[in-house]
Amino acid sequence: MRISVEGKSGGVRVRMRFEQHRHRWLAVRIMLGMLTFQGAVVGLWAVLAPHSWYTSFPGFGMHWVAVDGPYNHHLTGDVGAFFLALAAVSGFALWRGGSALAQAAGLGWLVFATPHVIYHAFHQPDAMSGVSFTLSLLAAAILLALGAACLLVTPAQAPDPRPIEFHFPRRRPTR
Repeated sequence: MRISVEGKSGGVRVRMRFEQHRHRWLAVRIMLGMLTFQGAVVGLWAVLAPHSWYTSFPGFGMHWVAVDGPYNHHLTGDVGAFFLALAAVSGFALWRGGSALAQAAGLGWLVFATPHVIYHAFHQPDAMSGVSFTLSLLAAAILLALGAACLLVTPAQAPDPRPIEFHFPRRRPTR
């Protein structure tokens, strides 16, 4: 509960806010922020520089996409647009708040990440090192975990109930 006291010429106003599930909402906002950022970075890179994304993703000297088949400009652009769409939904849920939006964003990431993790778990390209394979599987699993967590951690009710306000009139001086 947060209590604020505000003095005015007409008296004192006391506001009490019951912030239910405050820590859960903070966790949901952090997860949505992470998903929004990840989707925007990957999506913009794949849409604006598809060949660079294909040859260099995820960066840091690793090459997860190029080792898994020939370059396809159309497919690369579609992957980028898909990531941007998920980033937009996650960002909107983060901006507007609310249980349904957060859970819808989590569901979208979960639907994407489930077959993505399965693919990575059972398919290691010959040219991919064990470290790169492990990191790619971990990255895909993190998306799955964040999507599932957005579904499960999000409280079922609105973020904060309306505050309770009390107004105490100013005492009149006695003569």
